[in-house]
This record gives sequence, structure tokens and C-alpha cells, in this order.
Amino acid sequence: MPSIEKIAIIGLDCAEPSLVFDKWFEELPNLRRLCRRGTYGHLESCMPPITVPAWSCMSSSKDPGTLGIYGFRNRADHSYEKLSIATSLSVREKRIWDMLDAHGSGSIVLGVPGTFPTTRLQHGCMISCFLAPDIASDYTYPRELKNEIAQVVGEYMIDVKGFRTDDKQWLLDQIYDMTAKRFKLARHLIHSKMWNLFWMVEMGTDRIHHGFWQYMDPSHHRYEAGNRFENAIHDYYIYLDGLIGELLAELDLEKTAVWVVSDHGGKCMHGGFCFNDWLIRGGYLVMKEPALSQRKFQFSEVDWSKTRVWGEGGYYGRCFINLQGREPQGIVPQNQWESLRDELITKLEALRDDGGRPMGTRAYKPQDIYHQVNGVPPDLVVIFGDLSWRSVGTIGNSSLYVFDNDTGPDDANHAQQGMYILAHPSLPAGGRRDASLYDVTPTCLKLLGRAIPPDLRGVSLI
Repeated sequence: MPSIEKIAIIGLDCAEPSLVFDKWFEELPNLRRLCRRGTYGHLESCMPPITVPAWSCMSSSKDPGTLGIYGFRNRADHSYEKLSIATSLSVREKRIWDMLDAHGSGSIVLGVPGTFPTTRLQHGCMISCFLAPDIASDYTYPRELKNEIAQVVGEYMIDVKGFRTDDKQWLLDQIYDMTAKRFKLARHLIHSKMWNLFWMVEMGTDRIHHGFWQYMDPSHHRYEAGNRFENAIHDYYIYLDGLIGELLAELDLEKTAVWVVSDHGGKCMHGGFCFNDWLIRGGYLVMKEPALSQRKFQFSEVDWSKTRVWGEGGYYGRCFINLQGREPQGIVPQNQWESLRDELITKLEALRDDGGRPMGTRAYKPQDIYHQVNGVPPDLVVIFGDLSWRSVGTIGNSSLYVFDNDTGPDDANHAQQGMYILAHPSLPAGGRRDASLYDVTPTCLKLLGRAIPPDLRGVSLI
């Protein structure tokens, strides 16, 4: 195989493969060109398919259980209320830029989720992700890189803060502004820094899906034909393809392997299933006082002497058991833990939707899906309706099914299948071939002629 000196990874958070490869393929000339000279397909995400931890899973080739990161917020210990935010300090496994840095290879890391606070690279630079509070923070390594960024793009945008909003024109303008600045900075960095690995992630794809899916998708319950924003997502994908083309024009494609990847896909969100209300109705969760109207679930209001199970809301559900000897007021005997998990799986997977149809919910034991189970895992990982439904944590809802998001307007959920394209003249134009996000890092190591550690979950696609 001819020598590959560099790898450029263009990450598009939440980019949906059916939109890229099927619906708009002929309108995306730069992505289409990469597909036709390389390999592409679905890139199966981690379980659960959540931005945090998915990008860290991809860059380390380790699963959420091994990382001990099960979402953006995680239980800090086995007390009821203490939560921790999964920052870069939570990632104790080496990511590919750490592996390369140890061998003297330079990396540019731009906006990859899970990189705040930034970590020191002996041979590279890092611009942090949406977890950074603002640009007044130390969101770069080295610190003085902030001044250079300001000279290149002006006021850099880490993320669109408050993207769950009804002001859709403002949101659209913000997404375009953020994306333009990120790609402009990317073009600057690839010329001004020494690197073997360039890895950027654009969050605009995720933000536009969550903000505008209802305007595009006739299957969404709020879709109206001919609405003002019907082409918002389509036009943004066309715009992105153009920016990717501009970036490719700056690369030496004879010496650089190019990836375009997403950490998960996106799909229509039909609604939310009220997980804790369902547990209350089943007698698993008991409150000190009945919830007569919708309110936030508060641990202080739970009667722990009678509660066996509680749940958390989000794009997927986390189910926790009040286990004796583990939780402070646990009542479920250790010898009933497995049977209770099995009972819950059976009932959850038999759930029906608001129309009485089988919902298609799946519940997983972490020990069955991860190589290791570190940190404080949920007792069950629950995927409601193949991710067409999210998990609602509030209580006192009038129905188990809700169609408005309690954290602000949100039209889309994540999908288990993301996308990837891998292209380089030395690689066969292999056409469509599905892969896993865990395969990205071992493939990159192989391309660069580096040894692949034996404990990685993925395999090289080469």
C-alpha cells in the first residue's frame, strides 16, 4: 500500500446517511466524488447513540462501559442526586491523538466533543468542543491559539447556545455563522500547523436536525407542506458539501486519506414516553405525594422505602434499581436484581405506542453489551421505539405519551446508524460497505503504519 502521510477526518455530528447516500446524493458533488473513489456506508454508533460519549468511543475505539461514560450527565456515585458532567477529564482511555502524540506525530483537533477542558498535545493543537462555556474560557491548547483564531474568524462560535428555540430564523442564521467560521478556521489550521491527523467536528448538522426536522419530514406530526423552512435542512447539506469541497481543495489528496463521518444519524421523533409515570403506574416508583400535574422528578419527593426502580429522561432511557447495599436506601435484595431486570425488560419490550401498535422498545443490560462496565452504569439502557420516542423524566403527565419537549422545541432523535466515507487513491473503490464507529481509529492507525493496540474494540477496514 502506498504511503499515506496524513489523515483528515471531517466529522458531521448527527449527519443522516439516508439524506446523504439516498435522498440528496446527486446534489452533493463533493461527497459523491469521495464515495465513488472510496468506501462508504452506514457507521453503526455506540449504544446509546449519543454525542457524548460517541465521539470519544470513535476516537478511542472503546465502548461507553469501558469509558464509564453513559451520556452527557452520569451518576457520580450511588447516591441518588449526585451527577457529574462528562468532560475530557472523564476520558481515561487514550484517544488516537494521544497515541500519535506519544510517537511524535502531530494532530489538529478541532471541535471534537469530549475535549473540554483541552489536553496538552506535545505535537499539536486542540480547539475545544461545545462543552466549553464560552470563548473567554481556556478553550484552546496552546492558550495563545485563541488570539490567532480571533484574527482568522473574529468571534469564534463554539456552539449555538439555546438551539432549542422557537425563533427559527435566528437559529438558522446562527448555524450558518458557526459552520462558516469553523470551516474557515479548519482551512487556516491545515496550512499553518504541522499535522499527521486533522480531526474536526461540525455541530451544525445536529443542531439543524433538532431544530428543523418537523419542517422537512411529512411523517412528523407537526409537518405542514409548503412551510417557510421546508428546505432548511436540504439547503444546509448543500452548503456543507460546498464547504467540504473547499477544504478538500486545500489538501494534498495524493498523500492524505479523507474521512467524512458522523457519530450517529438523525430521525423523526414521534414523541416522548413518560418513563417515570409508567414506573409509578406499575408500582415500581412511589412518590411521597401523588403527582397531580406535570412536574420535575425530584429525588427528595420519592418514598425510597417503597421504591424499587426509577428512570431518567433523554434521547434514551436510563433505568436504575434501588438495590440493597448499593443505594443509600436500597430495598431490592441482591438476589432479586437479575430477575427484576428481566421482568422490566419483558414489560418494556412489550410496550405499545399511542395508537396501540407495538412500539419496538429494546432494553439492554450493560454487562451484555460492553466489554467492561466502569463508573456508575444504569441497570438498563432503554431505547424507546427504535429511537422514534424519547424518554420523558417528568411525572404527573396526563398521558404516558407526550408530543412537546419539556426542555424546549426539538423535532428529531438520534438514529443508531451514522455514516462514513473513506477515500484515498491507494485504497480500492470498494463501494458500499457498512462498518462501526469503533473501526475508525484502528483503520487510521493502520493507514499511518502504526501498531494497533490489542484492546481496541474495532478492527481496521483495510
